[in-house]
Amino acid sequence: MLASQRRAAILSMVQDSGAVRVSDLVEHLGVSDMTVRRDIERLDTDGLLERVHGGALALLPRATDEPGFTAKSSLMTAAKHAIALAAARLVDPGATIGISAGTTTYEFARAIRNIPHLTVVTNSVPVAQLLHESGGNHVVVLTGGVRTPSDALVGPVAVAALQGLHVDRLFLGAHGIDRNAGLTTPNLVEAETNRALVRASRSVCVLADHSKVGIVGLSTFMALHEVDTLITDPGTPARVRALLEDSVDHLVLAEVASAATGAARVGPRSPGAGA
Repeated sequence: MLASQRRAAILSMVQDSGAVRVSDLVEHLGVSDMTVRRDIERLDTDGLLERVHGGALALLPRATDEPGFTAKSSLMTAAKHAIALAAARLVDPGATIGISAGTTTYEFARAIRNIPHLTVVTNSVPVAQLLHESGGNHVVVLTGGVRTPSDALVGPVAVAALQGLHVDRLFLGAHGIDRNAGLTTPNLVEAETNRALVRASRSVCVLADHSKVGIVGLSTFMALHEVDTLITDPGTPARVRALLEDSVDHLVLAEVASAATGAARVGPRSPGAGA
């Protein structure tokens, strides 16, 4: 198990139970006590959990917390990869697509590098750089703006750049997904830029692993019932999955254990169902 995968497993256990002991992690992961303590210290330094004597505690997320791109890149890596592969199957050669900032959307950009003749509109610096360096025949339109900790370009310049543009489908990340709050971000300015991306899109596909469900950031940028497709992973609890299925037009589960075999569509939204 890679260090990033180990830390993601530790964080998942902490978030699921609220607290975890070093001894339990040693047994579960099959690594040394020292390795677990180093991982906890790293996660504590990244602001993802609280290190305590003998273990770790989950943090109660604040609405304004905004982890950096590097910190988020090491989390839920298998789920993000599976979600990205499922999303890539929705992209046809020659399409014009939008890609928002985020680590899951960055993984999606990696998955579409070999699809020819794409025009990509993005406010993500890493996504633009990845596609530029991939050597493909892509046209990449990078918005301007102020750079956030998540490497998004946001603000009035980014919004102005998006006005008048039209994409076939937007692939959109989210800091949090909640039944009532919808899709949220801790950054007010990024929320406005995301709204501009949504307005420029004929269809919106949200990419979010199960750890995003139940998280509420400071600002809502899209209601759940406005989402055309939501791609997540089977880690989402069944009851939550049912709520999501009733709220979005299409819910897709990307199978993490066998991502290469495809994704299973759970089904369309029932007519008249509410969020």
